[in-house]
Amino acid sequence: MAIVVKNNNKTLKTFKNVDFSDVETRFAFQAIKKDLVPVINEDSVKQSLKNIIFTSKGERFFNPNFGSDILLMLFENITPATEQIFTDLIKTAVSNHEPRANLIDVNVNPYPDENSVLISIIFSTLNSAEPITLDLILNRIR
Repeated sequence: MAIVVKNNNKTLKTFKNVDFSDVETRFAFQAIKKDLVPVINEDSVKQSLKNIIFTSKGERFFNPNFGSDILLMLFENITPATEQIFTDLIKTAVSNHEPRANLIDVNVNPYPDENSVLISIIFSTLNSAEPITLDLILNRIR
């Protein structure tokens, strides 16, 4: 599938091999098309994973099981057990809510002096075997 963006019969941009398409979360506006900016393929899945990870369970009214409770874990002491809990929460949330991603690995690197955790999610999309890495930094704010 290909998406072709045209204005006055001039081809502005062509997107080939568009498998997934979403709307950007900032709702950026394209003046030429007078439409919202699309997010395609890997960027679409990355955006979805961020939304899943940063949404707490119960935050969405009509879908109380959506999201993960990973933000609640930021106030726990960092031990190998909590690192494993971080990993399990992410794996469960991704497998339950993002069917477009094949999860390969989750790496959790705590930085207790900075009150933050670096999470690397390595995944591939359904139509590609190429691994994609998404790095998220979770900060605890006092």
